[in-house]
Amino acid sequence: MENVAPLGPVYQAGTLSGNPVAMAAGLKTLELIQVDGFYADLAKTATSLVNAIAALADDVGLAFTTNQVGAMFGLFFSAGPIDGFDAVMGCDTQRFNHFFNAMLDGGVNLAPSPFEAGFVSAAHGAAEIDATVEAARWAFASVVSSE
Repeated sequence: MENVAPLGPVYQAGTLSGNPVAMAAGLKTLELIQVDGFYADLAKTATSLVNAIAALADDVGLAFTTNQVGAMFGLFFSAGPIDGFDAVMGCDTQRFNHFFNAMLDGGVNLAPSPFEAGFVSAAHGAAEIDATVEAARWAFASVVSSE
């Protein structure tokens, strides 16, 4: 410990550094990501989610598109494609804000900005995806009824 600041030359800091719960979670994460197919399964879960959400938007006639890379996705109120700054700036942020709040009311916490990405994790199974899709069904209906 004599090498760690303030006594020594090595600076070390962090909110959860050395916290036993954070260390256990980190070790478990390292174990999980080594399982064959881990990342492919995450991508499959994300694909299932974004395809279902896009289909719901289509069902109610909303201009909507999604982008996805692996477990990361974006939801955009636009006819799409979203392929650059100008395209993303052309999205309907009012509709996104309404959708975001309706999803929150439905128990799903998305990023509050239409320009932020969403993610699925190993904790998101079929039940969580189904609940998210049902919340989106209600949220899209709420967006349409508000117009």
